[in-house]
Amino acid sequence: MKKILFILSLMASLLVSAQQTSGPLRVGVAGVAHGHLWNLISAMHRGDFVIVGVAEENDDFRRHNNLVGRLPEEKFYASLPEMLDKERPEVVVDYGSILHHAQTVEACAPRGIHVMVEKPLATTYKQALRMQELARKHGIKIMTNYETTWYAANHHIKQLVDRGQFGRLTRINVYDGHQGPKEIGCDQMFLSWLTDPRQNGGGAVIDFGCYGINLATWLLEGKAPKSVSCVLAHNKPDIYPLVDDDATITLDYGDCVVQVMASWCWPLNRKDMYVYGQRGYAYQRTGSRLQLLIDGKQGPEFTAPRLLSPRDDSYRYLAALVRGQIEERPSDPSALQNNVLVCRILEAAIRSARTGRAVKL
Repeated sequence: MKKILFILSLMASLLVSAQQTSGPLRVGVAGVAHGHLWNLISAMHRGDFVIVGVAEENDDFRRHNNLVGRLPEEKFYASLPEMLDKERPEVVVDYGSILHHAQTVEACAPRGIHVMVEKPLATTYKQALRMQELARKHGIKIMTNYETTWYAANHHIKQLVDRGQFGRLTRINVYDGHQGPKEIGCDQMFLSWLTDPRQNGGGAVIDFGCYGINLATWLLEGKAPKSVSCVLAHNKPDIYPLVDDDATITLDYGDCVVQVMASWCWPLNRKDMYVYGQRGYAYQRTGSRLQLLIDGKQGPEFTAPRLLSPRDDSYRYLAALVRGQIEERPSDPSALQNNVLVCRILEAAIRSARTGRAVKL
């Protein structure tokens, strides 16, 4: 009898192993309070991944979210460990608060389950280092998802930078943000943590400051700045009393200066960037549109070549990454090493704003 049970157990293990190297990616969801949950929902129909379970501790959030009605009722759990053990996902995607990310990795890493989180990686540098430690110890991938990672215009600029088309980079200016999360209609579930300094780590400085730092780290091949300066503003204290709503972050690399302007006070939605070198510059106007000036010659605005699968989409990229189908460089936008440095720089920026002094790294 014991021999039969052993054989059955072995067959089950082999079946799970086979499922995890082919077929749809088995995805578990940790938390539902992040507005970017719509990215997951909008791709559910494709068939390249399947949601095997959802874990959410908050009873109200678990009963009232946009996955309800799209999945069987029994797929919703109050406990993440219970969901992991019963549904055995290949990866878990975290759509909770930024503070929630570290808790998810603590549960997933010992079980050998890979994790994708929304940007940024963590609320503190200490949390980021702990997540990195767990990833290395248990051999899992931790991927950070930024909207700008999937911008064809950004990848085209990176290729030109790598080919030396602009000469040595001297300045990068990144503009990110919108009119404010409340102003653009984010729901109360999202706002409940997004405007909480403990759960989000800050306001606009975290929510949008991370984009520019992530892109600069990628464009500059993982290099850390020599110092970080930051000014935070509270332009709308009646709406956001606990967190900043505008941030100007300056990164001094010695031979290059990066300015990240992150705000909940822009009169429009924007995620655009200027990259300047000794021979020219690039202006990334939208996710696909850009304009170049090289050696004094100004070109017309054009559309960047489309990104090829799996590097054109977070879920296709995630599947290829955890199944070993693509190689990831430490400085890549989604890579753990890049995003640990992002957290270190964000923490230095907040400290600079508090003290009024540049923070040396």
